[in-house]
Amino acid sequence: MNADCNNVLYVYGFTRAGLARGFAAQRAAARTRGGGPPAEVGSGIDEPHPPFFRRHGRVAGIVSRVWRPQFCGPAGEENLRDLAWLAARACRHQAVLARVMRLGPVLPARFGTLFSSLASLDGFLGEHEAAIASFLERVDHHEEWAVKGFLDPERAQAQWLAGQRLAEPGPPGSSPGAAYLWEQSLRARARQTIDEELARACEGLFHELRPLALEIVSRRILERQGAEPAREMVVNWALLLPAAAAADFRRRLECANGRQNPGGLAFEVSGPWPPYSFCPVLGTEPARESTLAAQGVPL
Repeated sequence: MNADCNNVLYVYGFTRAGLARGFAAQRAAARTRGGGPPAEVGSGIDEPHPPFFRRHGRVAGIVSRVWRPQFCGPAGEENLRDLAWLAARACRHQAVLARVMRLGPVLPARFGTLFSSLASLDGFLGEHEAAIASFLERVDHHEEWAVKGFLDPERAQAQWLAGQRLAEPGPPGSSPGAAYLWEQSLRARARQTIDEELARACEGLFHELRPLALEIVSRRILERQGAEPAREMVVNWALLLPAAAAADFRRRLECANGRQNPGGLAFEVSGPWPPYSFCPVLGTEPARESTLAAQGVPL
């Protein structure tokens, strides 16, 4: 395979063609008047090759040149297993989209989306122009925020059992077998009560946040990991929020965490993100879910 075949396009996402034209006009005006620098998209996945816009009709791809073996073949597979390599490039991918979002809406592509040539990208843009333009219109002035809820089930059960044993010390003078059955009954009631309280707390928060969001989706519950393995994820929501609602959204999360929740139930928020969780399916894109989740990119 020659060098030209290895020189491919990395796609960060898509935006409006008008935004791309405005960006180009800003740069040209800044060069002409010798003033301050215009808004920059910044460095990309491969630092020597900065991102640029490829316009087609009403939409544009946000792309940069990369070396195919970084992502494909034996070297690419090795890179995708290297967490340090992935972390740096996932952050660069996210940073490019964050800069474009300051100027207008984006439809983010998954990490590792490659096109072999400008012609293949143009064909894709032509085929999906209407869907991309419709999505950009829908998410204009909106951001994705993530809400995750964590519970310590052992702590929750211990708290409930301690209170219940004071209220119901059990039958006096009971045999070991009867005491065992009583304890098992208490534990079963504990699980049921905690589940009911947890459902009420999460449902209550959902109904508090629902009026703020254009859309809320439930995402995959992730396994326990990290420095607090005792905590169990019980909620994983993505919200498409108007940018103007962010302060109210954060205030409602703070109020929810200020309430006495079962088992130390706590809600954590992150964002704003590009609207990853609300994108239409446009075609075959590489799925890097475990990688992006590890780097904090919402999925």
